[in-house]
Amino acid sequence: MNRVLARKLRENVCGTKILRRTCSTHVTPKESNAKRNSDDEHDVAIVGGGMVGIALAASLASKPLTKHLNVAIIDNNPLLGRKNVIEKGHPPDARVSTVTPATISFLKDIGAWKYIEEQRHAYFDKMQVWDYTGLGYTRYNANDVDQDVLGCVVENKVLQSSQLSCVQESDLQKTVYSARLNSMDMLPSSSLTGLGEVPSTTDLFMRGRLAKLELSDGNNVYAKLVVGADGSKSRVRELAGIKTTGWNYSQNAIICTVEHTVENYTAWQRFLPNGPIALLPIGDKFSNIVWTMDPKEASDRKSMSEDDFIKAVNDALDYGYGPHPETSSRGSLSWLTGDVTISAKERFETPPKVVKLSSERMMFPLSLRHAKDYVSKRVALIGDSAHTVHPLAGQGVNLGFADASALSKAIAEGIALGTDIGEANLLKRYEAERKPANIAMMAVLDGIQKLYAVNFGPLNALRAAAFHGAHYISPLKKRIISYASGEQALPLFS
Repeated sequence: MNRVLARKLRENVCGTKILRRTCSTHVTPKESNAKRNSDDEHDVAIVGGGMVGIALAASLASKPLTKHLNVAIIDNNPLLGRKNVIEKGHPPDARVSTVTPATISFLKDIGAWKYIEEQRHAYFDKMQVWDYTGLGYTRYNANDVDQDVLGCVVENKVLQSSQLSCVQESDLQKTVYSARLNSMDMLPSSSLTGLGEVPSTTDLFMRGRLAKLELSDGNNVYAKLVVGADGSKSRVRELAGIKTTGWNYSQNAIICTVEHTVENYTAWQRFLPNGPIALLPIGDKFSNIVWTMDPKEASDRKSMSEDDFIKAVNDALDYGYGPHPETSSRGSLSWLTGDVTISAKERFETPPKVVKLSSERMMFPLSLRHAKDYVSKRVALIGDSAHTVHPLAGQGVNLGFADASALSKAIAEGIALGTDIGEANLLKRYEAERKPANIAMMAVLDGIQKLYAVNFGPLNALRAAAFHGAHYISPLKKRIISYASGEQALPLFS
């Protein structure tokens, strides 16, 4: 039995029956002027070269069983196949992500974190959340759960380039197609009997063993597995016939980079009548603003003068809309916790003042979407292709990285067992791991959004009780921090 498994491992890792390219330490770009109608066969075709798509490629490159796979990355971003040089000294880009400790561990495992640490990033070990009514607040500290940090804020371009460096320096056989996906075809599986020892690419496609992708530059790409990492309007999801459920929030988000006179080491979030505003440290006395509000207000905030916008931000993070919460366990909600002593680290603090706008203001609509299926035969969806969430807790990209990790693990398991990596039964393992976790997080975030979308006395009291409990009830606080940090258990039901 062990000899059979070992032989299968050798066959599947070495890939003697798979068309292979000469290994290179750089991604091979295949530009749109490449020879038309060329037929290229790959093990995995990743459609979408953003952070999550490249994370999957980097994860495959880091595993012994998958590091020699032949991977295509299909994205019409012309910079994707080139060395991305990030100039130091420039203000941070407005597009950032807050990565959790679980995501940091994943990025360390695939070898990307060492590149991130060479660029600008900002760890934070404290977080304060409160609302405009002044009825309650909560502060989270990393040492509450025996951790060094609660998270780290990193520019998206730094995350992407760091993972791309891992791919470029790996043994993974990779080709970038600078094109869009036009169509995707696959046929029912049938026997390979009579095709000889090494079937042609066309024969494998005709017998249902490969998917065929037609690209906008005229190339045809064949792959055992097609991964949709192409965002919320996924073309792969559309062509696979996978439906979604969800809704649009009547909210837009404004994001931008701002500057302080002092360094910011805390993540701040205040819930306002029209949506939350977050102030996230990004290093070098810069912070990132994510401000959610109704579309009309967002349009007004985006177009107002810089001075007026800075004043509005400072008001929103201070006394605007309502008073500061009181730092006391006494009061109408003391029955929840009794009379406890407040330590200095648990006292309410005011965020550092914003003195300058350091980037353009960007605006985008918010929605919740979830794919009814994450996989079908020869297709898997990851990241925003499978789910989009409200940004109020910064969890979206962390869910995507967890998807990439789980899918690469399922692919490695399939190779170890000699299974076709495009078979739905294998891919269902990935779906079974990620779908419940994503649905749970989506439900929590949507529930929070709806709870704070209404200004109503009884709901205000309920929110205050939630803040009070999260702040003063230590076991509850620990569970909330652990869940937000990337653990799979729900904070109240384990």
